[in-house]
Amino acid sequence: MSAQVLDGKILAAKIKDSLRSEVEKLKKEFNKVPTMVNIVIGDDHGTCAYAKSQEKVAEYIGINYELKTVTEDVGQEQLEALVRDLNSDADVNGILIHKPVPEHIDYGSVANHIDIIKDLEGINIANIGKMVLGETKIVPCTPASIMEHIKSTGVNMRGKEAVIVGSSSIVGKPLCLLLLREFATVTVCHIGTSEAGKLEEHVKNADILIVAVGIASLIKGDLIKEGAIVIDVGINRSDNGIVGDVEYAVAKEKASYITPVPGGVGPVTVVMLMKNAIEAFKAQL
Repeated sequence: MSAQVLDGKILAAKIKDSLRSEVEKLKKEFNKVPTMVNIVIGDDHGTCAYAKSQEKVAEYIGINYELKTVTEDVGQEQLEALVRDLNSDADVNGILIHKPVPEHIDYGSVANHIDIIKDLEGINIANIGKMVLGETKIVPCTPASIMEHIKSTGVNMRGKEAVIVGSSSIVGKPLCLLLLREFATVTVCHIGTSEAGKLEEHVKNADILIVAVGIASLIKGDLIKEGAIVIDVGINRSDNGIVGDVEYAVAKEKASYITPVPGGVGPVTVVMLMKNAIEAFKAQL
């Protein structure tokens, strides 16, 4: 058996078309569309290229996308003042801070200055709290993308053994909450799991395996349970080009569905940012 590849570009295209229709309806009803602002610090080529790709997706969907570039030597107070100005601007519906940020900037502090209703990445303290309570539609973009991939398989997650390898605040922890909403049985593995020598047994037990660590081929393909759904979030540079956290070629022969790297989770993550912009806009109407 060879796994069906979960092509992120195809899934992203479907969701983009759905969001485009939604924005067209909002425009007809309210004569306005969502406006989002991306604050970029410095002029790093990679950062600018990614921002341009976001702009292209926003343009297709019908969202106003504004890029606000500040110099790399911007101070913490200046940046937070800019965020406050955007918070008070009624024409701005959503704000994000482009990562990475310079070492002298406290990203968490800036993110927590974004108005809860304009927090497009769903990562300030208040929105994470609302996620725990199941009271927000603004969800961190990478976990939201992962959930879209899993749902696209048609699997009923209720009671399934879902194993997350990686417990970061932007992927593993919020993803755990989203999977619990679907009544999956969730195990989160981290460095302590590895140190205890228990990572392999958890991976082997996974009906749904999500790996988000950032170590090339950390999870060997022969550990994958027959018929498992494998979502690989890792993006690592290697001698063989860009590879994920899972040994893809071997895992593909055991899984039922698997995301490629690149071209899996990434394309849908950008679209989830746009979905959050629409949700923010609707909440502010």
